[in-house]
Amino acid sequence: MIADLNRVVDVVEAGLGDELDIPGVARSLGTTEYHLRRMFSSLAGMPLSEYIRRRRMAVAAADVLGGGDLLGIAVRYGYGSSEAFGRAFRSVHGAGPAEVRRDGGPLRTQPQLRFRLTVEGKESMINRIADRPSFLLVGHAARVPLIHRGVNPHIQAHIASLPATEHDRLKALSTAEPSGLLQVSADVDPDYAEGSELTYLHGVAVAEGSTPPEDLDVIDVPSGTWAVFRVDGAYPDALQEAWAATASEWFPSNPWRLRPGPSIVAVLDRSPDFATATCELWLPVERS
Repeated sequence: MIADLNRVVDVVEAGLGDELDIPGVARSLGTTEYHLRRMFSSLAGMPLSEYIRRRRMAVAAADVLGGGDLLGIAVRYGYGSSEAFGRAFRSVHGAGPAEVRRDGGPLRTQPQLRFRLTVEGKESMINRIADRPSFLLVGHAARVPLIHRGVNPHIQAHIASLPATEHDRLKALSTAEPSGLLQVSADVDPDYAEGSELTYLHGVAVAEGSTPPEDLDVIDVPSGTWAVFRVDGAYPDALQEAWAATASEWFPSNPWRLRPGPSIVAVLDRSPDFATATCELWLPVERS
């Protein structure tokens, strides 16, 4: 995986002025665009699309300072107008091309990334591989922004809006694994960009063919393979650290890759104040 990500960086660097065929690059590396984008975002700390934009504007800054027609520079870097180029330039550097040309700055340079393998994995990750038939996720869904670290207040508010009796009602509906009340993230941006919207569902899994109550939202989950990670510790910090570790340690060391589908957290046990918890993180995977 590390070599694949460095190859992506090389392709980006060679084609900063071109329309990049990321799906084609993924196919040439024997992987999928979905997995490639998710791993890049997790390890680089930014979406692939954001890295491409930053690198284009970093290199374009030298052309802006060197003189020449701004429209010609815009076209060289894949923009159809000087206005569109100016907006992208300002979003990276904090100033427009004309201002930078006049004042010599400010400039914010994005260095070329290089992924390196470091020795990690001092602690083993408790996991299992589960093949599951198709099932349904049923519950109460809401669109919320993605937040990488800490408690998501939008999810908190969504759960708090449900009456206490609704949690017991949902638990009684659970007939499939993962069992119990579940925290489901679906329709996630492949770049895993902070602030992008996802569908969060507070609910349970039920067997395919069940007829859920009409007032509940439903996500159909096809049959497939899941990597299941057991996580103990501070909530939600330990869970978020485990997700990061799957990208930096587990996926590069195992013959699996992410496939499209919801990620699911099953809370197996928790302290009364929810400061600590034992959870299972379910990630949809396929053989790489």
